[in-house]
Amino acid sequence: MYPESDLLMLSGLQHVLFCERQWALIHIEQQWAENRLTAQGNLLHEKVHSAKTEQRGSLRTVRTLRLVSYKLGLVGQSDLVEFHRCDDGGPGVKLKGAAGLWRPFPVEYKRGKPKKDKSDEVQLCAQAMCLEEMLDVAIPEGAVFYGRNKRRRAVVFDDDLRRLTTDTAQKVHALFDAKITPAANLDARCKACSLLDVCLPDKAAPGKTSSYLQKMIRSTLCEKC
Repeated sequence: MYPESDLLMLSGLQHVLFCERQWALIHIEQQWAENRLTAQGNLLHEKVHSAKTEQRGSLRTVRTLRLVSYKLGLVGQSDLVEFHRCDDGGPGVKLKGAAGLWRPFPVEYKRGKPKKDKSDEVQLCAQAMCLEEMLDVAIPEGAVFYGRNKRRRAVVFDDDLRRLTTDTAQKVHALFDAKITPAANLDARCKACSLLDVCLPDKAAPGKTSSYLQKMIRSTLCEKC
Protein backbone atom coordinates (compact mmCIF):
# COMPACT_ATOMS: atom_id res chain seq x y z
CA MET A 1 0.00 0.00 0.00
CA TYR A 2 1.15 3.51 -0.83
CA PRO A 3 0.42 6.51 1.41
CA GLU A 4 -1.50 9.47 0.01
CA SER A 5 1.71 11.49 -0.29
CA ASP A 6 3.26 8.92 -2.66
CA LEU A 7 0.39 8.67 -5.14
CA LEU A 8 1.36 9.36 -8.76
CA MET A 9 -0.78 10.46 -11.70
CA LEU A 10 -2.63 7.61 -13.34
CA SER A 11 -2.21 9.30 -16.72
CA GLY A 12 1.53 8.70 -16.42
CA LEU A 13 1.06 5.03 -17.30
CA GLN A 14 0.19 5.97 -20.86
CA HIS A 15 3.13 8.37 -21.05
CA VAL A 16 5.72 5.92 -19.76
CA LEU A 17 4.64 3.17 -22.17
CA PHE A 18 4.98 5.61 -25.06
CA CYS A 19 8.39 6.91 -23.92
CA GLU A 20 10.09 6.89 -20.52
CA ARG A 21 11.86 10.15 -21.31
CA GLN A 22 8.56 11.86 -22.15
CA TRP A 23 7.13 10.60 -18.85
CA ALA A 24 10.13 11.99 -16.93
CA LEU A 25 9.93 15.40 -18.63
CA ILE A 26 6.28 15.72 -17.62
CA HIS A 27 6.11 13.96 -14.27
CA ILE A 28 9.57 14.52 -12.79
CA GLU A 29 10.75 17.80 -14.30
CA GLN A 30 7.18 19.20 -14.57
CA GLN A 31 8.35 21.58 -17.25
CA TRP A 32 4.89 22.21 -18.59
CA ALA A 33 2.79 22.05 -15.44
CA GLU A 34 1.16 25.46 -15.97
CA ASN A 35 0.43 24.81 -19.64
CA ARG A 36 -0.87 21.35 -18.92
CA LEU A 37 -3.29 22.65 -16.31
CA THR A 38 -4.67 25.41 -18.52
CA ALA A 39 -5.01 23.02 -21.43
CA GLN A 40 -6.99 20.38 -19.51
CA GLY A 41 -10.49 19.93 -20.77
CA ASN A 42 -9.70 21.02 -24.33
CA LEU A 43 -11.12 19.39 -27.43
CA LEU A 44 -12.86 16.05 -26.86
CA HIS A 45 -12.28 15.98 -23.10
CA GLU A 46 -13.86 19.42 -22.73
CA LYS A 47 -17.08 18.14 -24.27
CA VAL A 48 -17.09 14.98 -22.17
CA HIS A 49 -16.33 16.70 -18.87
CA SER A 50 -18.86 19.49 -19.38
CA ALA A 51 -21.84 17.12 -19.50
CA LYS A 52 -23.75 16.38 -16.31
CA THR A 53 -24.30 13.12 -14.48
CA GLU A 54 -27.50 11.58 -15.76
CA GLN A 55 -29.61 8.48 -15.61
CA ARG A 56 -31.70 6.97 -18.36
CA GLY A 57 -33.45 3.78 -17.47
CA SER A 58 -30.92 1.09 -16.65
CA LEU A 59 -27.90 3.33 -17.38
CA ARG A 60 -26.36 6.00 -15.15
CA THR A 61 -23.36 8.02 -16.35
CA VAL A 62 -20.88 9.77 -14.04
CA ARG A 63 -18.14 12.09 -15.33
CA THR A 64 -14.85 13.35 -13.84
CA LEU A 65 -14.94 10.85 -11.00
CA ARG A 66 -11.86 10.94 -8.76
CA LEU A 67 -10.02 7.64 -8.94
CA VAL A 68 -7.49 6.32 -6.48
CA SER A 69 -5.68 3.04 -5.79
CA TYR A 70 -3.44 2.74 -2.77
CA LYS A 71 -2.37 -0.70 -3.97
CA LEU A 72 -1.05 0.68 -7.27
CA GLY A 73 -0.13 4.07 -5.82
CA LEU A 74 -2.15 5.99 -8.42
CA VAL A 75 -4.60 8.87 -8.44
CA GLY A 76 -6.48 10.41 -11.34
CA GLN A 77 -9.81 11.31 -12.84
CA SER A 78 -12.14 9.39 -15.11
CA ASP A 79 -13.56 10.71 -18.34
CA LEU A 80 -16.74 8.70 -17.97
CA VAL A 81 -17.95 5.82 -15.84
CA GLU A 82 -21.18 4.13 -16.88
CA PHE A 83 -23.15 2.22 -14.29
CA HIS A 84 -25.32 -0.50 -15.83
CA ARG A 85 -28.13 -1.91 -13.72
CA CYS A 86 -27.56 -5.58 -12.98
CA ASP A 87 -30.92 -6.93 -14.06
CA ASP A 88 -29.35 -10.39 -14.26
CA GLY A 89 -28.47 -10.30 -10.57
CA GLY A 90 -24.73 -10.15 -11.26
CA PRO A 91 -22.15 -8.44 -9.01
CA GLY A 92 -22.60 -4.69 -8.67
CA VAL A 93 -22.70 -1.75 -6.26
CA LYS A 94 -25.46 0.28 -4.69
CA LEU A 95 -25.93 3.84 -5.90
CA LYS A 96 -27.53 6.64 -3.91
CA GLY A 97 -31.10 7.22 -4.98
CA ALA A 98 -31.22 4.18 -7.26
CA ALA A 99 -32.71 0.78 -6.60
CA GLY A 100 -30.86 -2.46 -7.22
CA LEU A 101 -27.20 -3.12 -8.02
CA TRP A 102 -25.15 -1.38 -10.73
CA ARG A 103 -22.05 -2.59 -12.59
CA PRO A 104 -19.31 0.03 -13.32
CA PHE A 105 -18.04 0.32 -16.90
CA PRO A 106 -15.20 2.86 -17.40
CA VAL A 107 -14.89 4.69 -20.71
CA GLU A 108 -11.75 6.63 -21.73
CA TYR A 109 -11.91 9.22 -24.53
CA LYS A 110 -9.05 9.68 -26.98
CA ARG A 111 -8.93 12.25 -29.75
CA GLY A 112 -6.96 10.11 -32.22
CA LYS A 113 -7.14 6.52 -33.37
CA PRO A 114 -6.28 3.15 -31.78
CA LYS A 115 -2.56 2.73 -31.09
CA LYS A 116 -0.33 -0.20 -31.91
CA ASP A 117 0.80 -0.56 -28.30
CA LYS A 118 -1.19 -1.29 -25.13
CA SER A 119 -0.87 2.17 -23.58
CA ASP A 120 -4.55 3.12 -23.88
CA GLU A 121 -5.67 -0.28 -22.61
CA VAL A 122 -3.32 -0.02 -19.62
CA GLN A 123 -4.61 3.44 -18.73
CA LEU A 124 -8.20 2.20 -18.85
CA CYS A 125 -7.35 -0.95 -16.90
CA ALA A 126 -5.76 1.18 -14.18
CA GLN A 127 -9.00 3.14 -13.94
CA ALA A 128 -10.93 -0.10 -13.56
CA MET A 129 -8.55 -1.36 -10.88
CA CYS A 130 -8.99 1.92 -9.00
CA LEU A 131 -12.77 1.52 -9.16
CA GLU A 132 -12.53 -2.10 -8.01
CA GLU A 133 -10.53 -1.04 -4.98
CA MET A 134 -12.82 1.92 -4.23
CA LEU A 135 -16.12 0.09 -4.70
CA ASP A 136 -15.15 -3.49 -3.82
CA VAL A 137 -16.59 -4.92 -7.01
CA ALA A 138 -15.18 -6.84 -9.99
CA ILE A 139 -15.07 -4.94 -13.30
CA PRO A 140 -14.49 -7.27 -16.26
CA GLU A 141 -14.42 -4.76 -19.11
CA GLY A 142 -14.58 -1.17 -20.31
CA ALA A 143 -14.08 0.76 -23.54
CA VAL A 144 -11.94 3.42 -25.23
CA PHE A 145 -13.76 5.91 -27.46
CA TYR A 146 -11.65 7.22 -30.34
CA GLY A 147 -12.59 10.57 -31.83
CA ARG A 148 -10.95 9.84 -35.17
CA ASN A 149 -13.49 7.16 -36.11
CA LYS A 150 -16.08 8.04 -33.43
CA ARG A 151 -16.27 4.48 -32.22
CA ARG A 152 -15.66 2.56 -29.07
CA ARG A 153 -13.16 -0.24 -28.76
CA ALA A 154 -14.06 -2.78 -26.09
CA VAL A 155 -11.29 -3.67 -23.62
CA VAL A 156 -11.39 -6.86 -21.54
CA PHE A 157 -9.44 -6.63 -18.30
CA ASP A 158 -7.88 -10.08 -18.44
CA ASP A 159 -4.99 -11.38 -16.35
CA ASP A 160 -2.33 -10.36 -18.87
CA LEU A 161 -3.56 -6.75 -19.08
CA ARG A 162 -3.88 -6.50 -15.30
CA ARG A 163 -0.34 -7.81 -14.90
CA LEU A 164 1.00 -5.30 -17.43
CA THR A 165 -0.88 -2.50 -15.66
CA THR A 166 0.54 -3.48 -12.27
CA ASP A 167 4.06 -3.76 -13.69
CA THR A 168 3.73 -0.34 -15.35
CA ALA A 169 2.56 1.26 -12.11
CA GLN A 170 5.58 -0.22 -10.33
CA LYS A 171 7.82 1.13 -13.09
CA VAL A 172 6.60 4.73 -12.75
CA HIS A 173 7.18 4.59 -9.00
CA ALA A 174 10.70 3.24 -9.50
CA LEU A 175 11.46 5.94 -12.08
CA PHE A 176 9.99 8.66 -9.89
CA ASP A 177 12.03 7.53 -6.88
CA ALA A 178 15.20 7.49 -8.98
CA LYS A 179 14.54 11.08 -10.18
CA ILE A 180 16.49 10.41 -13.37
CA THR A 181 15.37 11.62 -16.79
CA PRO A 182 16.48 9.03 -19.37
CA ALA A 183 18.75 10.21 -22.17
CA ALA A 184 17.20 11.27 -25.47
CA ASN A 185 17.09 8.66 -28.21
CA LEU A 186 15.78 9.86 -31.56
CA ASP A 187 13.53 7.32 -33.27
CA ALA A 188 10.26 7.08 -35.21
CA ARG A 189 8.13 7.94 -32.18
CA CYS A 190 9.66 11.41 -31.92
CA LYS A 191 7.74 12.77 -34.92
CA ALA A 192 4.46 12.33 -33.03
CA CYS A 193 5.74 13.50 -29.65
CA SER A 194 4.42 16.79 -28.30
CA LEU A 195 7.65 17.43 -26.39
CA LEU A 196 10.03 17.06 -29.32
CA ASP A 197 11.31 20.63 -29.04
CA VAL A 198 11.89 20.18 -25.30
CA CYS A 199 13.49 16.78 -25.57
CA LEU A 200 15.50 17.54 -28.71
CA PRO A 201 15.48 21.33 -29.12
CA ASP A 202 17.73 21.23 -32.18
CA LYS A 203 14.90 19.48 -34.05
CA ALA A 204 12.43 22.35 -33.61
CA ALA A 205 12.08 24.86 -36.43
CA PRO A 206 13.64 28.27 -35.55
CA GLY A 207 11.14 31.01 -34.76
CA LYS A 208 8.20 28.62 -34.39
CA THR A 209 8.72 27.34 -30.89
CA SER A 210 5.88 29.23 -29.20
CA SER A 211 3.09 28.19 -31.56
CA TYR A 212 4.51 24.69 -31.78
CA LEU A 213 4.47 24.34 -28.00
CA GLN A 214 0.89 25.52 -27.60
CA LYS A 215 -0.34 23.14 -30.27
CA MET A 216 1.57 20.15 -29.01
CA ILE A 217 0.80 20.70 -25.33
CA ARG A 218 -2.90 20.52 -26.17
CA SER A 219 -2.25 17.38 -28.17
CA THR A 220 -0.43 15.74 -25.26
CA LEU A 221 -3.24 16.39 -22.83
CA CYS A 222 -6.08 15.37 -25.05
CA GLU A 223 -4.52 12.38 -26.76
CA LYS A 224 -1.64 11.18 -24.62
CA CYS A 225 -2.98 11.62 -21.10
